Amino acid sequence: MITTIVGGLVFAFAFGMLALRLRLPPLVGYLCAGILVGPFTPGFQADTALAPELAELGVILLMFGVGQHFSIKDLMAVKAIAVPGALAQIAVATLLGMGLSHFLGWPLGEGLVFGLALSVASTVVLLRALEEHGWLETEDGKIAVGWLVVEDLVMVLTLVLLPAVAGALGGAQAAPSLEQLGWTLMLTVGKVAAFVALMLVVGRRFIPWMLERVVHTGSRELFRLGVLATALGVAYGATQLFQISFALGAFFAGMVMAESPFSHRAAEESLPLREAFAVLFFVSVGMLLNPQVLLNDAPTLLATVLIIVLGKSLAAYGIVRLFRRGRATSLRIAASLSQIGEFSFILAGLGMSLGLLSPRGQALILAGSIVSILLNPMMFALAERFRPAALAAE
Repeated sequence: MITTIVGGLVFAFAFGMLALRLRLPPLVGYLCAGILVGPFTPGFQADTALAPELAELGVILLMFGVGQHFSIKDLMAVKAIAVPGALAQIAVATLLGMGLSHFLGWPLGEGLVFGLALSVASTVVLLRALEEHGWLETEDGKIAVGWLVVEDLVMVLTLVLLPAVAGALGGAQAAPSLEQLGWTLMLTVGKVAAFVALMLVVGRRFIPWMLERVVHTGSRELFRLGVLATALGVAYGATQLFQISFALGAFFAGMVMAESPFSHRAAEESLPLREAFAVLFFVSVGMLLNPQVLLNDAPTLLATVLIIVLGKSLAAYGIVRLFRRGRATSLRIAASLSQIGEFSFILAGLGMSLGLLSPRGQALILAGSIVSILLNPMMFALAERFRPAALAAE
């Protein structure tokens, strides 16, 4: 663990500084550091099993921080566009992925998993980009975060339902009956609803009350510990008891803590640890890339990247415009969603274990994710470049 943390942070710092000198985002340096310390390049190698688990802490703390700046009122205010918009964009991206897989001669089940993996944006990349551009507190940022929450919920349902339907899609498991499938769906929706209700009814009262008691002790150390214990404890409990993702559990914990008058202080106390583990996330993503994929399957990888970067962006832009939002807002939402990340990796791993996804499909998902993350700063730059013209046209 020590070797992985030290190696990851040291190489990330060195390559992050190099990226800045080359006038590139530090994120590019973090990804390159991951490739260097990964199993597919010679020299120092970090633990490929441990690094993603450490990176998960960054995802938890990042979503917890976002939840602190995103009230329940904000979430309800954007539900009219976030819910149908996210569902429509997932459908379009999934169909594009299935279309590519059909062209490649893959079976239906593999095409479905491949398409779904290309449809969901990375939590870490999206939120880091919104923070860096100062969009998180804007209406556009709130729409993007609400959209992200809906995507996460859809992926939670997908991860639970996929094993149940794997047999019917050509996987190794036996196909379930319609009754079993219906019960699985009802149970999953019930667990999510139970968690949300618990947080809104109990957590909304207990967490701010607990935080206030800690503040009255006068101990800054205990306050910081209380904040971290709340973020990690709720995220872990949501996963173990309700089978909800760490990120979604942490988001609701932060949103409930926002009810406390000390929420801003809590966000500041968790910031250093959040930033450090977020860097480890990008390093762990870089470790997944086998450079041979870039050479051996370049045309297919290019098609995959085009679906992620252009297909998803154009779909999101068109959907937001259909809801009568301005061109400037549509550009920002499109740029925010033009990449994939952690849920895609989880879904690809599950697809492999169920016999639905081939190693080639998984490699394309991983490589497509890294290329799209590298291109994401350019998408944001393009959105900002065309924003004045979009505002003038409105």
